[in-house]
Amino acid sequence: MALLILAPFVGFLINGVRYKKHSANVAGVIATSAIAISFISAILLVLDVVAMPAESRKIAVSFFEWMAVDKFKVNAGFVVDQISSIMILVITGVGTLIHLFSIGYMHHDKGAAKYFAYLNLFIFNMLLLVLGDSLLVMFVGWEGVGLCSYLLIGFWFTDKEKAAAGMKAFITNRVGDAAFLLGMFILFITFGTLNFSELNALAPTTAEASWLGAVTLGTLFLFIGATGKSAQIPLYVWLPDAMAGPTPVSALIHAATMVTAGVYMIVRLNPLFIMAPNTMMVIAIIGAATAVLAATIGMTQWDIKKVLAYSTVSQLGYMFLACGVGAFGAAMFHLMTHAFFKALMFLGSGSVIHAMHEEQDIRKMGGLKKYMPITHVTFFLGWVAIIGMPPFAGFFSKDEILAYTFNSPLGSPILWAMGALGATLTAFYMTRLMALTFWGKSRVPSDVHPHESPALMTIPLIVLGILSVIGGWIGIPHVIGEHLGHLPNVWEHWLHPMISPIPGWTAIDHTTEWTLMGVSVGLALISAIVAYQFYVKSPETPKKIADSIKPVYNLVYNKYFVDEAYFGFIINPLVSISKNTWYYIDVNFIDKATYLAGDLARGMGSFVRSIQTGNMQQYAMYIGIGVVVALSFVIMR
Repeated sequence: MALLILAPFVGFLINGVRYKKHSANVAGVIATSAIAISFISAILLVLDVVAMPAESRKIAVSFFEWMAVDKFKVNAGFVVDQISSIMILVITGVGTLIHLFSIGYMHHDKGAAKYFAYLNLFIFNMLLLVLGDSLLVMFVGWEGVGLCSYLLIGFWFTDKEKAAAGMKAFITNRVGDAAFLLGMFILFITFGTLNFSELNALAPTTAEASWLGAVTLGTLFLFIGATGKSAQIPLYVWLPDAMAGPTPVSALIHAATMVTAGVYMIVRLNPLFIMAPNTMMVIAIIGAATAVLAATIGMTQWDIKKVLAYSTVSQLGYMFLACGVGAFGAAMFHLMTHAFFKALMFLGSGSVIHAMHEEQDIRKMGGLKKYMPITHVTFFLGWVAIIGMPPFAGFFSKDEILAYTFNSPLGSPILWAMGALGATLTAFYMTRLMALTFWGKSRVPSDVHPHESPALMTIPLIVLGILSVIGGWIGIPHVIGEHLGHLPNVWEHWLHPMISPIPGWTAIDHTTEWTLMGVSVGLALISAIVAYQFYVKSPETPKKIADSIKPVYNLVYNKYFVDEAYFGFIINPLVSISKNTWYYIDVNFIDKATYLAGDLARGMGSFVRSIQTGNMQQYAMYIGIGVVVALSFVIMR
């Protein structure tokens, strides 16, 4: 396990020492080799876990006692079990492909060594986050990925806009992190431990009905922390702006653990969360609302990366919706399939941007299919996966979430309808992205000559494309598996010992499940066909529709003015209060009082200095005056 965790850290140190070197090839080989070593280590560890009995699949290592204050003791402990084994394979596997892609993508950049050092450090912190056996060790990785995202989003910091995007991500995450700390404090005060297995074992056996109960408050604060890291309402605003960083960084942030950390944390503590139904309800509502809100914004954006960013926010909403209705296994399933097709699509967008000489506006693309056949085919696979078409990866995981949402006692038909609406909108805007980029008439400027990317960039696309096709088959629903020779749902069996059952759960009947599946797939298919018709066959239609509903279109295009509202009602007033506090209290009171005290001391010093002249005659005069004054006082008295 030490090799798994430390290999990327060693890569960070090596590239960190040589951060001024310009060769992307050398830096990339060092960094990619480090992650590949971690990937091989992860495979070997997971094979060991697989070989164990189902009820005791766990490899735990405690390297040293980290801190001990009275009853508060924390070890630098790490654990590989059914949940973390999924995460380490995703982080190191997808991470290796992203590192490989980066060698081609960053080969012109003079800061390549520094870039790869940051990338290795990012992976190291992701591994800390998912392998930690306690909330505190997880929090170290949690903060570490926050720092690395700040460094990488603002990697080209000489551009003020990119530097500001990095700062925005950093500050927004700090808001969530403050809530995460409060959640940890409450749980420690209540249970006396922050260790995951101990917290889960101490979870109450009866659901907590009160909003002010310790479990409800603790889990609510942890969830607020998750909304920051995983870009949910109201702290989602940093993620679209995070596109300012290099595109492989966007892939790493969106596909690996950075934005799914909140989902992972909730799944890790699922026995505790399931006993707080009020928290679960909040999680489900926020997840469903985020899925729909982000999908509507994605329909109007023109930047290829921002469309993908809003799709990530939306897909994360599905994962939280799954957690909120108690379908923790489905949440992890979508986390994994999403990692495949979202990494694929971000790297595909990087390939397009590379070919278009850094152009990201899809209005200046079109018809790239013939110039970039590999990128087109692999992007196509990601597209059909994310819109949930069978038998691609996204279909299985999204369908499972929607089925649980409809059938779970913690879910409802309204939440299912919101999920189905989100899936319909996703099919529309992702087809719009596909059509405007690769299909239809070319709108590429005459001075740009798009071309296919080199093998270093297309090989990761091909691997991720294959995973986007086959990745969902390990979680095939029973209702489908029965018709295919009783194929087992491997995913469900794997996670079963780690997932708490949903209180009051009854299995969904096959007719309902087929109906739900048919409705969601049918809606997505119709939506995709309409989008194809709009943006390939009749490209003038979208503009006519947008003009006819201009106020609504402008509202959505401007992202519901949420950023403006934050600036208007929170940030600017805080800045104004801070400035006034500085001017009236710091400058006019504290500074003046300090200066006055200084002047008084200096004046007294000057006075004392004036009477300490060393002149004996003057001293005799002072003594004489003193004697006269003393005698006068005695006589007059």
